[in-house]
Amino acid sequence: MSNQQPEENRNMLNFIASTVEMIRDRMATKDDIVRLDARIENLEVKVDSLAVKVDNLEVKVNRLEVKVDRLEVETTIIRGEVEQVHLRLDGIERTLASRLDHVETEMSRLRSVLYLLVKDRPDMLRLLGQTPPPGG
Repeated sequence: MSNQQPEENRNMLNFIASTVEMIRDRMATKDDIVRLDARIENLEVKVDSLAVKVDNLEVKVNRLEVKVDRLEVETTIIRGEVEQVHLRLDGIERTLASRLDHVETEMSRLRSVLYLLVKDRPDMLRLLGQTPPPGG
């Protein structure tokens, strides 16, 4: 048994040594921690920079939204004004059509009266831009 005891002790010591080595390999050194802290600080700076950029983009988006809202209002106003002009033009067109019909009616009456007046004098038709009937 005495031979076995030193063997067991050696195995135990080897196990303890390998476990300590494994733990030491897994543990971070002070330099590792300093490097990690520097990386974390660098990442924090980058995150802060990105946050500022996001804030700036949000401000720009808000400005664009305000401009789009203004454009929509102005477009609505312009559409209303165009509609009013269209309505006015329709009214003017109706008024002019009515007046033109009236003028055409009056011109027709005047021609009838004029033809009656010059019916016995066909040479007077030349004054109206008409050629007198042949033999008349």
